[in-house]
Amino acid sequence: MADLGAISLWIALALSSYAAIGSFLGKARGSVELVISSRRAAYLAVLVLFVCTLSLVMLFINRDFEVAYVARHSDLAMADRFTWVAFYAGNEGSLLYIAFALAAMSALAIWRAPSNTLDILPYTTGVLMVVLVFFLAVTGFMANPFDKLPFVPPDGDGINPLLTHFGMFIHPPMLMAGLICASMPFAFAMGSLLGGKTGDEWVDAGRMWGIIAWALLAAGLLLGSWWAYTILGWGGFWFWDPVENAALMPWLGLTAFIHSIMVQKRRGMFRMWNIVLVNVAFGLALYGMFMNRGGPVPSVHSFGASNLGWVFLAFLAVGVLIPFALFFWRFPLLKSAQTLDSMLSREAAFLVNNLLLLGIAFVTLWGSVYPLISRLIVGEEITIARPFYDQVNGPLFLALLLLMGVGPLLPWRRATAASLKRALLAPGSVALGLSAVLLVAGIHQPYALIGFGLGAFVTTGIFIEWWRGTRSRHRSTGDAYPIAFLRLLAANRPRYGGYIVHLSVVMVALGVVGTSFFNEQRDVVLGPGESMQINDYELRYVGTVEQQKSNRTEFVSTVEVYRDGKLRYILQPQRAFYPSFNMAATRAAIRSTPVEDLFVVPSENLPDGSVGFRVLVNPLIWWMWVAGPVMILGTVVALWPQPVRTTAPAPSRVARTLARAGASGTAAL
Repeated sequence: MADLGAISLWIALALSSYAAIGSFLGKARGSVELVISSRRAAYLAVLVLFVCTLSLVMLFINRDFEVAYVARHSDLAMADRFTWVAFYAGNEGSLLYIAFALAAMSALAIWRAPSNTLDILPYTTGVLMVVLVFFLAVTGFMANPFDKLPFVPPDGDGINPLLTHFGMFIHPPMLMAGLICASMPFAFAMGSLLGGKTGDEWVDAGRMWGIIAWALLAAGLLLGSWWAYTILGWGGFWFWDPVENAALMPWLGLTAFIHSIMVQKRRGMFRMWNIVLVNVAFGLALYGMFMNRGGPVPSVHSFGASNLGWVFLAFLAVGVLIPFALFFWRFPLLKSAQTLDSMLSREAAFLVNNLLLLGIAFVTLWGSVYPLISRLIVGEEITIARPFYDQVNGPLFLALLLLMGVGPLLPWRRATAASLKRALLAPGSVALGLSAVLLVAGIHQPYALIGFGLGAFVTTGIFIEWWRGTRSRHRSTGDAYPIAFLRLLAANRPRYGGYIVHLSVVMVALGVVGTSFFNEQRDVVLGPGESMQINDYELRYVGTVEQQKSNRTEFVSTVEVYRDGKLRYILQPQRAFYPSFNMAATRAAIRSTPVEDLFVVPSENLPDGSVGFRVLVNPLIWWMWVAGPVMILGTVVALWPQPVRTTAPAPSRVARTLARAGASGTAAL
């Protein structure tokens, strides 16, 4: 299996290299046959990398400790279900996963490319294959997962205990796939510039793949927050860690891009701006992989820390400088078809939205790279702490939330003062009313009041839009209200899918505000039979059962929770010590409701039988985890295909020949 995997890796590198060179050369020389052959090589690379990936999975399942990567990240005690987690626990496996994900998405993007991109598709293919060649070359020459040891150890080192969590099955692959998926809209944009097609030909493909990358990153970020919340033991969900920031920043860039690209699709505007945004998003994605795979700073997330940083830094420089050089080369041809008519318009709202998102990304980038800069300049690493991000980015996020509510209520082109007043009256009244009620109820934190008010503003605006559309459709067609609502969503899926996503953002904001301003925390040491009080909960520690496992010692504590003098439920937080790693891992016991979470986690077990506990009451954090499925639903609705009535420009004769030949070649394969 190791030999099969290694051979497959080198074959994939040869195929992707041929596909990259052949695509550019075939287009430059007008060779249809070479372009088609290169496209088929890109398709075949997916199959070869699938064999390569399957080989590494089988090596883990068989516990083949002759392979160094398998020996470092698994042992005989590891349950088979963690094989997939162990696969990308280090640089070698994660780079192979990134390469396979990139090859698969590239093949799908090339195969399903819109007909009006056929003239630029060889350039798009070439760009994607260049990125794939980089990851395969780094994997093959510097981080080969199939390298063998000179001897076969009787057992492996084992998997990092922090990775033995359900969230690890989805969180890392989602983030890695999201980061590399940013290559898709970037490649279509660069293909457009290289091909001299500086209009809107690439917009549909760029929008679709931008949304997919955005959704993958959003899901990965939420799952990562949940993982941190349940296993790290500190009771929070976000710490502005450098590796967390590295995934957040490209998500912010993609958020700006997918909003801005809608303006180009609708009105032919922001052509220059969208090229800049997609370049920035791609550059931030490369920076994210540099932080994760290069290991320049220590982090609880940097399981793949290594000496590959300089390679990723060099590729990051190339991935930023060359695209912007292309942008300035084609700058004279990127004039928009329309101009901004008024600052009181939806287009202007999208533009301000983009500036806010890039502002947050810049602040986050500065805070993340400052330790590296300080290390280079003064020889001492100065870390930017959480208060900096909260104080600077907090107000920017609130402004973004306000704009998220106002923007969809504005018309395209121009709004009058009277129409704006009518649109904002109901949402604004609800927001002010809720803020007044909360103020009377005793909530006096300004940011909390603003956050809750803005959440109400956005939600009210969305529901009013839905109600008006549903009522209008009911009156015109006679459909029952539920049917009319579903048909309303189907009639304009990008718009109403976006509204669903906005609701998920409000849910996240609700959880952030609730737990940031109103949480309560107590750290206590309890002996058997002792109790403690927090909020209106009484917790009574019953005892701890010690269990000896093959690779760890588990301590399972039992805590009874009383409310109003009655036993409500029993929680069993856990703590495990792993001698081989000399580290402990905790599993919090969480009682979660839409109102609040009761969070209990053990911090240490003392010889006298007492246990140190951290107990928190986190209001409204439940809404943050519900936001994930809502976000996915909105993304599916927004991407679901619908009939397009506009007529696309006819592709050239060469493009039609490529399309027919490519289709027959795909069938032959």
